[in-house]
Amino acid sequence: MPELRATPTDSQLISAWRKGDEVAATELVRRHAGAVARYLSAAGGGDDVEDLVQEAFYRAFRKLDGFRGTASFRTWVMTIGSNVLKDMRRRETRRPVFALEDREVVDERSNPHATTVVRDMESRLQSAIQQLPPKQREVFLMRAQQGIDYDEIASALGTSVGAARVHYHQAVKRLKKAME
Repeated sequence: MPELRATPTDSQLISAWRKGDEVAATELVRRHAGAVARYLSAAGGGDDVEDLVQEAFYRAFRKLDGFRGTASFRTWVMTIGSNVLKDMRRRETRRPVFALEDREVVDERSNPHATTVVRDMESRLQSAIQQLPPKQREVFLMRAQQGIDYDEIASALGTSVGAARVHYHQAVKRLKKAME
């Protein structure tokens, strides 16, 4: 009878990679690249998301010895990705385009008026998210889009859990007002 293997945890994969197991690194990227890409896309990565994700993982693996494990590996890589995005924005003078995933909420052929309304709301929401103060935007995207708990957000962003909650609720309040 074949032996059943348990799926390795991120910590086990990190240990394996540190010992030279390239397959472990591939598995970490496979597990987390989609979430990092969604986060960076929502944060304003636009057409550069693939490059940003690649750079985030490149930096993560270069700095893996500095990973303390106080947050999940995914949250840590998202924080690195956020820094990569900030670096890109500093280098560029153009304003990035904010892209929402799964944009086609309404079949365009079914109701042109509804499509116009949805696109207008998307545009307003995109603009409102971009206008949030940076910390509120980061906390909001990590919490609302990725479902990361406040403890991990606080650890990843170097703030307290209470501050993370306040940033999130302030962001929601601003977004609600912008959408009125």
